[in-house]
Amino acid sequence: MPSTSIRKTEYDAERQLLSVWFVASGKRYQFEEVPPETFAAFRAAFAKGRYFNEHIRNHFRYRLVEKEPS
Repeated sequence: MPSTSIRKTEYDAERQLLSVWFVASGKRYQFEEVPPETFAAFRAAFAKGRYFNEHIRNHFRYRLVEKEPS
């Protein structure tokens, strides 16, 4: 099911780096050391925003990624 809060995600399995773009702010955050199993469960979750809040947000180190120039 599409999320109303998460616009897009990308996952680099080799680096275990999860990128998440948010709808409201348009900002992208990268979450470090996210195991493949966590990303797979996130991707399969019916409520992606809820899964993100319960299992990823505040559980992994993250950083705001600067927006790319238009």
